[in-house]
Amino acid sequence: MRAHQIMSRRVIAIRPEASIADAIKVMLAQHISGLPVIDAAGKLVGIICESDFLRRAELDTEHTRNRLLTVLLGADRVAREFVKEHGRKVEQVMTRDPATVKEDTPLAEIADLMERRHLNHVPVMRDDRVVGIITRSDFLSAVAGPLTGAPGYSEDDNQTRRAVLAAMAGMPWQPVGLNVSVRDGLVTLRGVVKSDNARRAAVVACENALGVRGVDDRLCLQSTRPDPEDDYGGGDFVSLQAEPSTLDDEPL
Repeated sequence: MRAHQIMSRRVIAIRPEASIADAIKVMLAQHISGLPVIDAAGKLVGIICESDFLRRAELDTEHTRNRLLTVLLGADRVAREFVKEHGRKVEQVMTRDPATVKEDTPLAEIADLMERRHLNHVPVMRDDRVVGIITRSDFLSAVAGPLTGAPGYSEDDNQTRRAVLAAMAGMPWQPVGLNVSVRDGLVTLRGVVKSDNARRAAVVACENALGVRGVDDRLCLQSTRPDPEDDYGGGDFVSLQAEPSTLDDEPL
């Protein structure tokens, strides 16, 4: 299996000049724990995650060191930590030069990368453009069956999964972080929707896809807070809709 087969294709991203308050609002509203940071030219410049907020002055969790340790660590490192712990903009807090993978990167290689570097999020690239993101939950929901040889997994299920993804591709109500798994024709839907109507639309689209025998709706309803895109004029973050992969015809 490869990255394109389990990645979430609808990626919510944020600009480096956005405030960290905006980033936090997006993450809470969309029920996601990390955001790729993409500049005005569409280039990936970093990633901001929950772990970036562990050490913050607002929580009194910033580093405090005695004078000797400060001297040993060096002024440059202390200054860098100060910026991260007190910064107000995404570019000041984000992790720069994040690890990435390509669409055809084998999952074994991705698993090794995430384990070795303690990563929870890995952007998936096509050339220099982000086309998806892989999290540990994607492994949990999409990889467990095929890797363990779970009963009921078949090529028919593989085809049904592709039909469900095609039925929702490009729809304005498509769930964020959509994850589809199929066993014996039973489709499990995971992701975040903005309204009950969007939830119903996703379920109906799924029910009408070829090969679907039933739908297990595990979609989450987005917070009732105003959409950050409405609050901030749509300029503080961008939503990147991945182009259809040319590799989707490969089996899971």
